[in-house]
Amino acid sequence: MRILIVEDDRDTREWIDGGLYEEGYVTHAVADGREGLALAVQGAFDGIVVDRKLPGLDGISFILAVRNADVQSRIIMLTALSETHQRIEGLDAGADDYLGKPFSMAELVARLRALSRRPALNRESPLLEWGPLVLDPTRHSASCRGERLELTPTEFRLLDILLRHAGNVVTRAMLLEQVWQFHFSPRTSVVETHMSRLRGKVRDAGGASFIETVRGYGYRLQLPTGPT
Repeated sequence: MRILIVEDDRDTREWIDGGLYEEGYVTHAVADGREGLALAVQGAFDGIVVDRKLPGLDGISFILAVRNADVQSRIIMLTALSETHQRIEGLDAGADDYLGKPFSMAELVARLRALSRRPALNRESPLLEWGPLVLDPTRHSASCRGERLELTPTEFRLLDILLRHAGNVVTRAMLLEQVWQFHFSPRTSVVETHMSRLRGKVRDAGGASFIETVRGYGYRLQLPTGPT
């Protein structure tokens, strides 16, 4: 197997590179996310081991870009972050597995072997739909009543989360953690500001009442007559 290693910490990168080489893998190691992406999209690697925190391009953005380029390489994301939602974020972005730091070389090799035994998967992500709202995670596009929504990356992520919880309340705390990845002051208006802009774009496309504010809790996608 040909393995691409994208890890900015020199000691960790060289340790993984040397360990996999000794196990018989053909490896190529780089320290920067953008450099890694340029190599990954060529589709020449069977597997990719990528750190979550990288210079140039972070691990989540790296994985999203690789999958948007329809690269089928198996991806293991390395992370020192232990929170469940951060691991889920990596898997949702397109990683096949994750490995928490610190880890043993034996476990990394075992996970690579396990991934190599999996049959090829169809990477086409299912559309997220709620009434006339449609979001395509793979093509990073969204529309309402057939009209394309021109969303910023933050607005796209907000709509993605709302659609994945359609009909249920998404709390303000959930949005702060999943979109901005860390806690803001309770007095911050960042969620309200971006949600207002998203609501305006959906409203302009004919979805005026879709994003409902649930006072004291958060937001919910709600259609007057339910999903169609």
